[in-house]
Amino acid sequence: MNAIETDTLVKVYTPKTGEPIEALRGVSFVVKRGEIYALLGPNGAGKTTLISILTTLLTPTSGRAVVAGFDVLRETAEVRRRLGVTFQEIVLDADLTGRQALDFHGRLYGLDRRTRLERIEALARLVELSDALDRRIGTYSGGMKRRLELARGLLPKPEVLFLDEPTQGLDPQNRAAIWRYVRKLREEEGTTLLLTTHYMEEAETLADRVGIIDQGRLLVEGAPAELIAQMGADVITLTGVGDAAGLAEQLRRLPYISQSLVHQHERSENAAVSVQVGVDNGERRLAEVIAAALACQFHIQQVKVNRPTLGDVFLAYTGDRLRDE
Repeated sequence: MNAIETDTLVKVYTPKTGEPIEALRGVSFVVKRGEIYALLGPNGAGKTTLISILTTLLTPTSGRAVVAGFDVLRETAEVRRRLGVTFQEIVLDADLTGRQALDFHGRLYGLDRRTRLERIEALARLVELSDALDRRIGTYSGGMKRRLELARGLLPKPEVLFLDEPTQGLDPQNRAAIWRYVRKLREEEGTTLLLTTHYMEEAETLADRVGIIDQGRLLVEGAPAELIAQMGADVITLTGVGDAAGLAEQLRRLPYISQSLVHQHERSENAAVSVQVGVDNGERRLAEVIAAALACQFHIQQVKVNRPTLGDVFLAYTGDRLRDE
């Protein structure tokens, strides 16, 4: 059985003034049981709305979602019993000790005293907080708070754990520690994890599959290595001014080009534009790509050749304009 299933989820916000806002536009995807799935997208892409629906905090306008075998609308209580959540913003009471925060959370889930004590000790060891459990949370570092939130989300032994930007603001050492715990969860507990992140390295390192969402639509999904391979062995990026669309179209006709995409940096008429080209061999094809650009009256300002990454895949589907919301 799949851990998460959605079928054409739509969410429309209707403000008191102005036009309705379509946050989700028919999102359908599946997360398999025991899988780590990373949801990637720019600001305002619909990630938070989707997570809020799956965790029963929001009601979809239309469509269907099932978590751990239960419908999020008709069987809300059953869904909540089976999921854990860590939110993007840290939500911990600074005046409580770490032990108290975990104990109160266990009581909310109806865990008996013995179970709470055993789970708290085990999770404290997992996230390396045993020596700090009886200190006030207000004395914890940012990394310690993130680890405590992870322990809290795991306390009821969830079948599905949602991690919303789990390493945001952490230094590399603490980020690597969170990655270690996430891997351990899947290996030892068989937990299904759905995480949102802005760190491409995090998704590439942790996820079995990733989905890229933008403007309320799921654009592509697959294993990170597969998506990167689709870009070609190398990526050539030409930045300049001119007929970028014409150049991209001409390059698509060449047999050694796997992808040819245009990125508008700004919205002004004379702003620089990037044409991103996936090729079988960057060094060998560079001269031909530049020649094609000159033939199309595309005036090159900068050329870059690199091995493709998940970040290149992300930009290929979402563009590289700054997002304000």
